[in-house]
Amino acid sequence: MIPRRESTGWRRELAAALTDPAELLALLELPAELLEGARRAGGAFPLRVPRGFAARMRKGDPRDPLLAQVLPLGIEMAPVRGFGADPLGEAQARRERGLLHKYQGRVLLVLTGACAVHCRFCFRRHFPYADEQLGARGWSEALATIAADPSIEEVILSGGDPLSLPDGPLAELAESLEAIPHLSRLRLHTRQPVVLPERVDDDLLAWLSRGRLAKVIVLHTNHAREIDGTVADALARLRSAGLHLLNQTVLLRGVNDSVEALAELSLRLFEVGVLPYYLHLLDRVAGAAHFDLPEAEARSLAAGLAARLPGYLVPRLVREVPGAPAKVPVPIELHDLPQPQGTETP
Repeated sequence: MIPRRESTGWRRELAAALTDPAELLALLELPAELLEGARRAGGAFPLRVPRGFAARMRKGDPRDPLLAQVLPLGIEMAPVRGFGADPLGEAQARRERGLLHKYQGRVLLVLTGACAVHCRFCFRRHFPYADEQLGARGWSEALATIAADPSIEEVILSGGDPLSLPDGPLAELAESLEAIPHLSRLRLHTRQPVVLPERVDDDLLAWLSRGRLAKVIVLHTNHAREIDGTVADALARLRSAGLHLLNQTVLLRGVNDSVEALAELSLRLFEVGVLPYYLHLLDRVAGAAHFDLPEAEARSLAAGLAARLPGYLVPRLVREVPGAPAKVPVPIELHDLPQPQGTETP
């Protein structure tokens, strides 16, 4: 039996998140010369990381793959050709305030700009949340638009992170969506069960487990070490509530750019009841160019992963192309596949 979890713990943890680069560097016993660049980049896109997530980082290791995802670097401030503020062309997908309609049959609600963690590669790090986010009570027009379009079968709650909002307003929104007869699925894109597992409390599970809509949680996990015992427990609670759990990973230089790291992640996800879903090429957002990998290297990594693991543990390698009707698969060619041992390539 999974024990109850109080509904206020996650708010305390969120309020106590690290926001000062100097404190993070001191906590991890890292050299002070990293501070200048961290302060410059953090002035444009602030540092934010829960203390529980920081506790999973290796002390004294400036190349720790979890640290690399959150530590601001001075290199972010240099403009790079081909990297911009709206890499996915979301402005063109806007139907109205806070409502994006990119793909047939599903829409995305931008509920908040708040996140428990600020990932340095976030494709919405320059998103105009002040103009677009619906907030806790401002979704009536979006609901009316969804109700008037019978082609919409699925609603995706996004942000920011939708689980940054309290459960009361989220439950009310879910009930309103339940009342729209042509909807069949409700999807949440969230990183909080991974970086802030305290968020999976009894209040959250209460509204997620109610209603007729099939509910899908799409997590964002990039490295196996993100999943410790507290995260495994949180995911077990979500599964016990009948949630379908999927994971999306972004392919990141210095974080998971090896077959070993990707395989370890897929295996760890499966251990905790999560199915690997997508492996994304980096969205080319300004400030994240240092995470980018050439497509040929990405194909080689995906091929190596496919050769090592059973198919159900291999996420699909994809990129998002502005205006495309779906995620665009990145095909693995024959020459990308590793050669069997004992053979020679011509």
